This record gives sequence, C-alpha cells and structure tokens, in this order.
Amino acid sequence: MSSATHVNSWYAATANHQKAYPSLEDRIQVDVCVVGGGYAGLHSAIELAQRGYRVAVLEARRVGWGASGRNGGQICTAFAADMDKIERWVGREDAVRLFELAEEAKTILCERIERFEIECGLTWGYLLAAERSREMRECEEWADTAARDYGYEKLEIVKGAEAIRELVDSPRYIGGLIDQGAGHLHPLNYCLGLACGAAALGVQIFENSKVIGIQRGDPVTVRTATGEVVAPFVIVAGNAYLNGIVPELRGRLMPVGTYIGATEPLGEARARSLLPQDHAVADLKFVLDYFRRSPDHRLLFGGRVSYSKLQPPDLKTSMRRGMLKVFPQLEDVMIEQAWGGFVGITMERTPDIGRISPNIYYAQGFSGQGVALTGIAGRVVAEAVAGQAERFDLFARLPHRPFPGGPLLRTPTLVLAMLWYRLKDLLP
Repeated sequence: MSSATHVNSWYAATANHQKAYPSLEDRIQVDVCVVGGGYAGLHSAIELAQRGYRVAVLEARRVGWGASGRNGGQICTAFAADMDKIERWVGREDAVRLFELAEEAKTILCERIERFEIECGLTWGYLLAAERSREMRECEEWADTAARDYGYEKLEIVKGAEAIRELVDSPRYIGGLIDQGAGHLHPLNYCLGLACGAAALGVQIFENSKVIGIQRGDPVTVRTATGEVVAPFVIVAGNAYLNGIVPELRGRLMPVGTYIGATEPLGEARARSLLPQDHAVADLKFVLDYFRRSPDHRLLFGGRVSYSKLQPPDLKTSMRRGMLKVFPQLEDVMIEQAWGGFVGITMERTPDIGRISPNIYYAQGFSGQGVALTGIAGRVVAEAVAGQAERFDLFARLPHRPFPGGPLLRTPTLVLAMLWYRLKDLLP
C-alpha cells in the first residue's frame, strides 16, 4: 500500500480521507495507461472509463501529491494568456471556440463534484483586484471584450477604494473586477474525490508507482521499478513532475515553484471582515498575490515564485511579509503552515495538449489555471483516443515555443525575463 505522504499543508491536514491505492507489482494489460495521478490524468481516466475503456493510472507518489493537491484552489475564467493573443494565434472563430471549451471545463468541474459527491467547499465568486489605474483600464477592457466578443456577462467593474473595501478590506486596491463565473475550492479534496470517482468506474489506480521508462510501439509498454503496463494508448499527464521521462516535452514546460501560507485561525468575525463576500482574490501583477478564506476561518495567502529546485528559506516569514503588505491589520497574526510546489507553465501561458506519437498523447502546462482547464483537457484527449480529434486538434493548434537557453541556461534566462516583468508591475 502507499507509504509516501502528501506535502505538509493545510490541505493535507483537512483532507476528507487518505485512501491508499496499491503499488503496481505485476505486468498488466489495459486499453489506456495514464501517467500521473493529478487532475489531468484523473479527468482523462474518468472520460475514458465512461466510454468503456480499461484504464490504469500510474502515480509516482500519492494521488494529488503534485500541483493538484497544493495549488491555490482558484477556479478561473478563460486562460492565463489574454484572449486577444489567442485570437491572433488562431483567429476569432477558433478563439471563441476555445473560450467556450474553457467554460465547458467549469461545467465538467460542477458535474464531477455533484456526481461523485465530492466535499470540497466549492464557492463561486472571484475578484481581480487592481492597484493602479493601468490595471483598472485592463479590467474595463476585459469586461467589454468578454461581453461583446465572447458573450460572457458575469463580470462587474468595481470602482474606487471605498467600493473595493466592501469586498476586500485592504488599503492596497483602487478597484477591480468581480467574476461571478469563477470561484474557489479545496484542491486536494477535489483531486481525492476525482480518484474515488475514477476507481468507482473501474479505473485501476496505482500509487508509489513511478514511471522509469516508456517503450514506444504498438502497444506501448510503460515500466515502473516493480511492474509494467502494456496498452495500445498512453496519456502523459505528469506536468511539472515528469522528470524527463519524455524528452520531447522537457523544453516545452518550465516547472515554477509557487507558495502558500495558512494563518492561524482568525475567528469567524475577523476572517469575514477581510473578505466579506468570500471571494477568491488575485491581483493583476505578473508575479501575483492570491488569497481567500478557509472554512475554518483562516486566510490562505499565496504568492512569490521560485525557479530553482529548492524551497525558499524561512518560507513562513516570507509569506507573512507578503500578507502584511495586503492586510497590515494582521500584524499580530502568524503563518501557521506554509508550503509550495511546482506548477508547469508554457511560454505562451496556454495549455500544451498534443501527441508525441500516434498512440502517445500528453496534456500539460496549465500555467496556474489547471483547477478548471484540466477537465476539458481530459475530455478532448479522451475524445482523440476514441477517434474524434476535432476539439483536441483545436487545442493542438495553439503555438508552443520551447523555453530559450537549453537545459543549462533556461532557468537563468527565465529569471532575467521575470525581473523585467517585476519592473513592469511597478509602472503606474
């Protein structure tokens, strides 16, 4: 049975259950082998099982051990890349179709929560908080564009420091944009619930079963240290934790560390005073702060990034420093837990979904918006396996350049680029 544990976090401490799945100890044959037990892999497995496929999922640690169990839990609209960029890449008609697919992702999320009775605190309401007049203009432009070009009318502009403080009690913001079609949830409980749902459909899930090699052919053989899965199709969904087992994907993705702190309990009245309407909040900087309330009346505050493989030293102090810039009234409050992990980002900040060979598919690079987008990724990959690739091919049309610099210079090059964006964040 599984021995690895989830990262020490508020999510792990409040998980609904810690069901353990066996390690792969044999040679098995299935229709599809999925590499990765996070959102993308589990959604793919569910979609395929619903179509009658025999599916095995191989997870190197625990279900939800990676980004799917550590992230900010924010359900976002559209993509991390602006829709005007996507329109330039694929044209207006296909940009509209991609936006509709991103909306379908939210529907998938709701349907899965309802069908599998996943208790994950799903809450609707999201606020983009602006600090500068330039950011307010961006909010107004997006609200106009979303309604006019994409028929999305769930956005509401909030103007003025007094109005925004009714939503987030911080002196930092001058206005913002409410999105009633976005929200937040408990990400680890959502992932664990997806796994239970997949298992109930007959999916074989194996934990502590790290893939050490993929022998290509027809069928494909996927090897772990103690077993093999032989399958006509493979879906690679390890995202930032693939560790080079598929060389073609390495340069297309950058693992970036991101971090979250959970305060000590604040009490219901004080927690509500910070975020009276229980929105998830993110600011509009390139390296952003994001935060929300927890059901047990803490503040979950995320921010900062790292491009090394090491967690920043004294993470609790660092996260508290960022929190106090937003909520100076929490000077007497300590960060009780702090944790982090890698998310996979692409150069274009859009999901990278494609084929490595005719029978090996992949989905990765959700660039901080995987809570929702992994659902539609799993669906379109499953459709492609089943022989209907129209929507899969639409995602595959999105351009994806490799990160510059090669294996040795890729990280330093990205750090320099991030310095530029940090300076840009300071412009009025």
